[in-house]
Amino acid sequence: MNVKIKFVLLAFGLCLSIAVFESCNSSEAAKTTIPDQVDFNFHIRPILSDRCFKCHGPDANTREADLRLDTPEGAFAALKDSPDAHAIVAGKPELSAVYQRIITTDSTEMMPPVESNLKLTKFEIDLIKKWIEQGAEYKPHWAFIVPEKPELPKADKDWVKNELDYFVYAKMKENGLSPSEQASKEQLLKRVYLDLIGLPPSIEAQESFLADDSEDAFEKVVDELLTNKHYGERMALPWLDVARYADSHGYQDDGLRTMWPWRDWVIHAYNENYSYDKFLQWQLAGDLIDKPSKESILATGFNRNHKITQEGGVIDEEYRIEYVTDRVNTFGKSFLALTFECAHCHDHKYDPISQKEYYSSFAFFNQVPEKGLVGDISLGSLADPPKMQITNEEVDDIFKFINKKDTVKLEVMVMEDQPKLRPTYLLERGNYDAHGDEVPFGLPKSIMEFDTTKFAKNRLGLSEWLIDDGNPLTARVYVNRIWQQIFGMGIVRTTGDFGMQGDLPSHPELLDWLAVDFKENGWNIKRLVKQIVMTATYQQSSKVEKKHLQTDPTNIYLARSSRERVSAELVKDIVLSSSGLLNDEIGGPSVKAYQPDGIWEGATSGRGVLAKYVQDHGDDLYRRGMYVFIKRTVPPPSMLIFDSSNRDQCEVQRITTNTPLQALAMLNNPTVLEAARVLSEKLVDEGAKDKLGTAFRMVLCRKGMKDELELLEEYFEEELTFFKENPERAKETLKVGEFKNNIDENTAEKAALMTCIQLIYNMEEAITKV
Repeated sequence: MNVKIKFVLLAFGLCLSIAVFESCNSSEAAKTTIPDQVDFNFHIRPILSDRCFKCHGPDANTREADLRLDTPEGAFAALKDSPDAHAIVAGKPELSAVYQRIITTDSTEMMPPVESNLKLTKFEIDLIKKWIEQGAEYKPHWAFIVPEKPELPKADKDWVKNELDYFVYAKMKENGLSPSEQASKEQLLKRVYLDLIGLPPSIEAQESFLADDSEDAFEKVVDELLTNKHYGERMALPWLDVARYADSHGYQDDGLRTMWPWRDWVIHAYNENYSYDKFLQWQLAGDLIDKPSKESILATGFNRNHKITQEGGVIDEEYRIEYVTDRVNTFGKSFLALTFECAHCHDHKYDPISQKEYYSSFAFFNQVPEKGLVGDISLGSLADPPKMQITNEEVDDIFKFINKKDTVKLEVMVMEDQPKLRPTYLLERGNYDAHGDEVPFGLPKSIMEFDTTKFAKNRLGLSEWLIDDGNPLTARVYVNRIWQQIFGMGIVRTTGDFGMQGDLPSHPELLDWLAVDFKENGWNIKRLVKQIVMTATYQQSSKVEKKHLQTDPTNIYLARSSRERVSAELVKDIVLSSSGLLNDEIGGPSVKAYQPDGIWEGATSGRGVLAKYVQDHGDDLYRRGMYVFIKRTVPPPSMLIFDSSNRDQCEVQRITTNTPLQALAMLNNPTVLEAARVLSEKLVDEGAKDKLGTAFRMVLCRKGMKDELELLEEYFEEELTFFKENPERAKETLKVGEFKNNIDENTAEKAALMTCIQLIYNMEEAITKV
């Protein structure tokens, strides 16, 4: 009988899977209608990039038959082996060799070749045919066209709240979708608190918002959060991934470094609402601007966050080149969302970035008077030259935002150019000692010409090139990253790749409108953030309807809000804040929280002050997650479980996984257990009337439903009975964490309530933005 039941359930599951699969397929089938006007950027280029450019694209070294399909000149030229034939003949697919080769059944002639395991679908073949029939018009890649502000499309005036909603509404309707109802006030409050300060709202904040029936109640909350001191922390967190910030040098020795004052500056810059062009320029060239200040020089620490070796026996020049390479790759990904690194050894195979252009970009970062190896880890080098010293007097007068806690000398690595220009060479196959031709300062022409009569040949000129009105990428890339930060997915889903292999924007007109509007309004970041969270789009419910699953399962068209698990750092912040344990001081040195024994010791060279893990105590244990010490070779394990970055290199988009280890972490992490214990003691000692209901609201930020609270009450009574019968187990349960405890009074009740709070922390909703 059991076997039969299992079989029936398995069969039912299989049928359900097939039904879902077929519904998704039917959804995809609905999108295979050939459009009236075939667009090169949105219909043809993705096909060519995926199937053709590897052999017929920008990289001359791998180009077959001397045929290039990424440019009109190459595509319309006569074929090398058949001067009377052409790859593409506008208006005539029957005369176009490309079309004939993709429809042939002759395996020796077929393109893509059989051995490539690449194929074109009938829909894609028909799309190419119609494009050729309509004239085979080539266009520059969409991301390389300077954005213009489009007109607002038609939308339901009763639904939209600002201009952004018009574009979202139009795209919903285009795909047969309608907006969802507005989220409840409790959901909305929790959502905006997590997005703007990364902390849950207190019960007092919840009560205040629920009681405010004014039309601008939500806007008042948003304005208040934008001025909150924790706003800068929340905004800085993803930027630390971009900047590959860590507290150790990396490589095998992985010694200590002091770059945390730069992190304090990033928080300060966001809190003070530095415009993005200033934020960008100071980090790239704060030492070269007109009248540089100590603060602007500190900002250049952005380009010294890369890994640095402290191991003897290395080749100095090899590692110096590694550092410069890291800066170039970070520049490409962080500010331009392009995979510059692909052109390190050869011409880029997909994007129009030549190897020569890569090393012309390299020249900007190649002028730092640094060595590949400085000193020895045993010397305790916390900051390699060039560096700046920050005195206690300067902290009092200039760097008031730096949380310096002692009188120890503080040194931070910064950028500086040497007096004599260092020549830059193309490195054959990327090898540090294989000098090819000398190259000038420059950047990929496909993006925007680097005019040396307009821009200085240094990092300052580079930053001015980035924020120039003619640069098509800088504003687009940043507004897309903020959109991703708030919605969980960018308008361009490949946040780090706006190139040929990246995803097309789901809402191209919206992206362009946002980018232009951002620049027109002084690159104002707080304005941009407010603009996004004040939309009707943002304020929708996250309830998933059947129509959503059939038409848009991944919520590309934003007909609902998405449920997103918060980042690793915010998991800790939610637990600490809701329990009352949070030490909310801003900035300062990183802290070493609870961690299993022996992890550092098992992966160390045995040299330097970081060979052994020495845990911090007191208030430092309860700092926010962003201040947890990051040793690159052994990142914090509790953070890695929740997909944090190890900060080895620039990262603009974390993966999000859902694994059993995360559940185990929430069940067993000392911080979670301690938080549950402390909150339990507080509620019991203060004599709270509705202890379970209060704990529920503090963690989940909403009032519990009747059946939820009844279930919790039943569990509490079971646990209370057990602990009354087992008083020693109750005391053992409460002996967790270093925060002072009071377990000699009401011991059984506190232990029972603690296990209930632990259960609440382990609900999916506890660490999810709903």
